[in-house]
Amino acid sequence: MKDVLLGLLIPLVGTSAGACCVFFMKKELSRSVQRALNGFAAGVMVAASVWSLLIPAMEQAAALDRLAFLPAFCGFWCGVGFLLLLDHVIPHLRLRSERKEPFAVWTISDPSWWRGTTAAG
Repeated sequence: MKDVLLGLLIPLVGTSAGACCVFFMKKELSRSVQRALNGFAAGVMVAASVWSLLIPAMEQAAALDRLAFLPAFCGFWCGVGFLLLLDHVIPHLRLRSERKEPFAVWTISDPSWWRGTTAAG
């Protein structure tokens, strides 16, 4: 039981400390430092997806012999497609811009989203 609590507390403390740093320093970081931290976070997420999701999926599909990569390959590209769909459907806010309204206001019933135009014009 002690090992379980320790295993839960270590990520909790690390995540909380990282969130506190971002919360208190968000206005003091230069743009280049913010970009470097975003790149680092993206690299960590890619590594986590490879070692924690893709490789175990290929190991579980080992019975397929030469096609053991296929379930992980298909799942990976389905995830990429889903994220691209979300990127096109969800309105974006452009940071550090003069305009404060969303970049585009898209709805499912408005076909302008797939033409790359905004609902406003």
